[in-house]
Amino acid sequence: MRFIGIDPASKTGFVALDEQGQVLRAKELTGIGDKDPKRMTTLIYDIMQHIQSDDIICIEGFPFQTQKAMFAGGLHHGIRNELFRRGLKYYEVAPNAVKKFVNETGWTGEPGNKKRLKGAAKKRAVMKAVQEHYGFEHPSDNVVDAYIMAHIALAAKKGTVQHSYQADVLTKVKLA
Repeated sequence: MRFIGIDPASKTGFVALDEQGQVLRAKELTGIGDKDPKRMTTLIYDIMQHIQSDDIICIEGFPFQTQKAMFAGGLHHGIRNELFRRGLKYYEVAPNAVKKFVNETGWTGEPGNKKRLKGAAKKRAVMKAVQEHYGFEHPSDNVVDAYIMAHIALAAKKGTVQHSYQADVLTKVKLA
């Protein structure tokens, strides 16, 4: 049994963990080219080539940014359609909940800071939190987000977490 995290984007993060939480695979997938539907179709195909029938899968929920809505919506639905077609269930986690799984307050700044970080600063803070929680580092923020989701899948299956804020995230995770 493996625990899979998928962060769908034009550069999709994919992570597979074993039952002890050790990384079996961590990579960024892009599909072929930069024109759709070829890029999207080949990216979905590539993602599905990494999925096994007994995987416990966690996928990040839909983004709310309208600028990337067309591609993101198509990719998110395409992956879910393929999982459905293969009879595979998956957990869906809201983007902010993914970040909260490695940060007690859900804010990604310094403790006591009520201002939410954005953009590159937020990505760096999440990557730092993952390194502090798990010792995992990767140059791609998409792979780091997928790593968090793989740990959410592992925690959801085992029913155990290390921190109360992680338990709070699990109460909001939906099994599709």
